[in-house]
Order: sequence, then C-alpha cells, then structure tokens
Amino acid sequence: MNSRERILKTLNHEEPDQVPYDLAGSTWTGITNGAYQNLLKFLHLPSEEPVWADVIQQIVVPSQTVLELLKVDTRGLLPLTSHNWDVYSKLTDAGENWEYLDEWNFTHHFPKNNGHWFSLVKNPMDQIADPTENDIVRFNWPFAADKQRIAGLREKALQFREQGKLVMIKGLCAGVFEMQQRVRGMANAMMDPFMFPEFSDRLIGKIADLKIEFWEMALNELADVVDVVAEGDDYGTQDSQLIDPDHFRIYYKPHIARVTAAMKQKAPNAKVMFHSCGNVRPIIPDFVEMGIDILNPVHITATGMEPVQLKKDFGRDIVFWGGGVDTQNVLPNSTPAEVSDNVKRNMEALAPGGGFVFTTVHNIQSEVPPQNIIAMWETLQKYGKY
Repeated sequence: MNSRERILKTLNHEEPDQVPYDLAGSTWTGITNGAYQNLLKFLHLPSEEPVWADVIQQIVVPSQTVLELLKVDTRGLLPLTSHNWDVYSKLTDAGENWEYLDEWNFTHHFPKNNGHWFSLVKNPMDQIADPTENDIVRFNWPFAADKQRIAGLREKALQFREQGKLVMIKGLCAGVFEMQQRVRGMANAMMDPFMFPEFSDRLIGKIADLKIEFWEMALNELADVVDVVAEGDDYGTQDSQLIDPDHFRIYYKPHIARVTAAMKQKAPNAKVMFHSCGNVRPIIPDFVEMGIDILNPVHITATGMEPVQLKKDFGRDIVFWGGGVDTQNVLPNSTPAEVSDNVKRNMEALAPGGGFVFTTVHNIQSEVPPQNIIAMWETLQKYGKY
C-alpha cells in the first residue's frame, strides 16, 4: 500500500496498513526553519537554504531526502500568496524591525534581533469609523485568480502522484473571519456585524468571493491531480470560542458554505479539509453539514476537544487530521519518553477504525528539541500499525 492509497483508505473511515503521517503537507502541519535546521543537525544531515512554505510563520518545505527518510505520506502544493510570494525582496527598513507591506495592504514587522516570525502591526481599514460599501469598492484587493499563483504546480502534482504520495493544496489566504479581522482590526471586526451589519456582510462576502475566484482558477487546472483541498478559519480559543456559535452560523457559515460548495463543484473527487484551532466542538456539526470532510488540527488540549470523546461523537462523520502530539507543552518541554507516551495515548484514541492522519496539533516551533521530534516519529512507526 503506497502513501496515497493509505490516506485515501483512512479518509474513507477504513483502517489502512498503518496510521498515515503528514509533515508539511500544509502550513498548519509544518515545521519552522529553526526547528528544521536543528533536526538536520541531529540527523547528521547538511544544513539547507530555506525553501519557504510560509515566510510570515517561518515555515519551510523539508527536502525530499528528509521527507523520504521520515516516510511522510503527503506532499503539499504551495500556490503563491502574500505569505510566500517574494516576501524578502519587498522588505523595507523600519528601525528595529523589517517591514513588509503585502498584497492585501497589511503591514507586518519582523524583529531584526531574535525574531521568530512576522507580526501584523497595521490593518488597512481599522481607522474607518463609519464604514460603508464604498470603502469595500475602493479598496485595492489582490488579484485572486492570477494564474501565476499556480505556475508549475500541475507538474509537481503529477510528480508527487508518480511517487505514490497524497497531494494536497491550501487556498489563497486565511479564513473569512480571520481576514475580516486583518482588514478591519480585531475590535472592529467583532463589533461590525452588530453595528454595521450590511457593511460587515459585504466585507465577509467579498473575502469569500476572492477565495472562490482563486479556487475556480486553481482547480480548473489541478482538480484531477489533487486529493485534498484545504481551507480554514480560527474560531476556537483554549477554553471556548472567539464568537458565539450562533453568531458563527448567522454571519460566517453561509459564506464558508459558498466557498466549500465551489471547491466541491470544481473538485468533486477531492476531500475538503478545514482548519480551526482551539475548542470548536460546538460547531463541528456545522462543519459536517457544510460538507467538510476533514478537521484539522484536533486541538486536543483545548476544552471540549478530548480525543476519546471526539472520536466517539464525531469519528464516523469527519476525519481527524492532527492531534498526534500536543505542540503547546509536551513536544517543546517534555522528555522523549513523555512525548512517546503522549503520542501513544492520542493514537489509541483517534486511530481505531481509520479516519485519522497523524500530525502534530500545529506547526513544530523553533524551541522543540530534535530528539523530541524523533521520539514522536519513532513512536508513530512502532505503534502506528493496524
């Protein structure tokens, strides 16, 4: 059974030969450059110039050598977006920081000393006190359907298919809720649906429209060579949700449903992944209703996201892609033996019956010791057999 067959079987809620493994198939399941360079040194491999999957998060694409060594089942296609499209060539000097103005008119800073990632520091519409639809019309939106974004991706997908790997692709930008916050600033975005409902719905709808424009362009060329198409939006916190679940259903769900429907229409044979951190338990049924096939990341340490109960309640309706090991505390701070114990417990909860792809809860950060990454991987190899 090759990698693609293995994952397709688990996506159909059947048990393959072993638990599939994803590393760097998306920018939610990746590894930062700092952690990756330390891992290369630990494995006695030469250092590598970063191949950036996401400059803002400092996520890299591991080399083919490392992906094969670690028996990774996935391969990700990386369309050009504001997070990886010639970012370093566009930096300007802003004193203690490097500054980046992206195609959405968002301003990011990266500290010159001891910087770990870029931070968003300026939102283009946050100073508009009484927003109207004209502000949306006048805004300089990016060209979502630019075919440069997917240049060369079909050839890569065909190569990955020949290697027997599962091919996945992420979309244009973050989710409609998160992008609304980036455009308006978080405080405004939280209040706009109540204070300026027509403007708010028009803005959220515009972001969804751009997503659809991207997917229609990309999937016209890639639908027959991709297996997973991925979107996301962060609605959960460590304890609850960023907004009331009913407000999610009123203001955001209809637009996410439009995007999901467009993805499915263009790529009917692909599975739809949706990423949302934190406690999203109350809206998992909404994800299922919208036709989402896969939930990532399975934030196992958040309230309501306990893996045994999640599997019991939703394991037949949605695939869990993630939750293999806690990335907040266990992976960076524990011993290799404790990492191994955490991996075993999570696999025992999520793997039975299929419907589970192993990956970390979120990207592996720079402070994670390489021996803990290898302890995670060795435990998966030893105990991940069906």
